[in-house]
Amino acid sequence: MRRADTTSTAMAWLLVGAGALILIAPFYFTFVFATHPRTEIFNSPPPAWFGTSALSNFDLLLERLPFWRNLGMSLYVASMTTALNLLLCSLAGYAFATYEFRFKRELFAVVLASMMLPSFLNMIPSFMVMDALGWIDQPRALYIPAAAGALGIFMMRQYIGSAIHRDLIDAARMDGCGEFRIFWSVVLPLLGPALGTLGLITFISSWNNFVAPLVVMRSAENYTLPLALRSMQSPNNTEWGALMMGSAIAMLPLLIVFFFSARRLVAGLTSGAVRG
Repeated sequence: MRRADTTSTAMAWLLVGAGALILIAPFYFTFVFATHPRTEIFNSPPPAWFGTSALSNFDLLLERLPFWRNLGMSLYVASMTTALNLLLCSLAGYAFATYEFRFKRELFAVVLASMMLPSFLNMIPSFMVMDALGWIDQPRALYIPAAAGALGIFMMRQYIGSAIHRDLIDAARMDGCGEFRIFWSVVLPLLGPALGTLGLITFISSWNNFVAPLVVMRSAENYTLPLALRSMQSPNNTEWGALMMGSAIAMLPLLIVFFFSARRLVAGLTSGAVRG
């Protein structure tokens, strides 16, 4: 029995290790290719270790793109989208979880139904609305439409309904707190795991968003990083070394954020599943 358990454990670790290598390989080769010129990237076999062309690729990247402007635009849009989602989704989730009002079930059903619609169906209506508002080629056209995502409302409603006891809210009312004071001072401090999870998901989704900037952005200075890096590609003259350098730099904020938030992400996703 002990030998069988040891064999099973070894097989499990082998499968986990193989899966981890498969997942890590794209990230590793992105950083490796960022240090090689275009002529070496397509060698057979491709380079498996870091080269000496990182600085030249970086200079070429700055020559082809207003890269720092694009990076700042991505940070700004992702930060604004995350902040607005944390505030508005927690407010909406709190309302759906604690209040009784007319058409509550119907409105929540509409929120859930909107999660099932393919995102490409919103492209033309979104462009028409942004054009009518005069927001084409403006950052607000990216973060305001994404300010209260259906997934965030659903997550916050489920978490508040299971983690925040009604007696706590009633006690705050008896002490004379107003409704917004109850939310801000009593409920919001208890939403740490859910807010961390939603913030991480929203930031990553906004950072990697390609379709929305493609629809509403027009000038290269206002491109976010995914769209800016895509604009470097051409049928015959793509500088893949510079493109990989830009991709590697674009991945660094996500890796840093995920590294410091992974434990909170797991805690937020599993907190509702372990309650009795």
